[in-house]
Amino acid sequence: MPELRFFAYHGAKSQERLTGAFFYVTAEIDTDSTRALSSDKLNDTVSYGALYRCIKKEMAIPSDLLEHVAGRIVERIFAEFPLVKCIRLRLMKENPPMGADCRQAGIEIEAER
Repeated sequence: MPELRFFAYHGAKSQERLTGAFFYVTAEIDTDSTRALSSDKLNDTVSYGALYRCIKKEMAIPSDLLEHVAGRIVERIFAEFPLVKCIRLRLMKENPPMGADCRQAGIEIEAER
């Protein structure tokens, strides 16, 4: 899945939760595509559109920690997409308020069902 960009209100500081920032999410999933290879049916795979909507819902819920947001995204993906076996998720915050000149800071996690 390509890098997705969201404007959201995550951060441990009250100012971050008030003003918001841009966040970038990349989700790589491992899934069993055996049926989709021959069926050509969307029900036999994971829809990128449905995956995007799932991530968008969790990004809309403000949280103090990016780890918490990422954990919710992973849980929702596993709950909504039984074909997903493994998720590698990268969640980055643009220009975080940490006193350094950096483009992004964030986390990467990997989870298996």
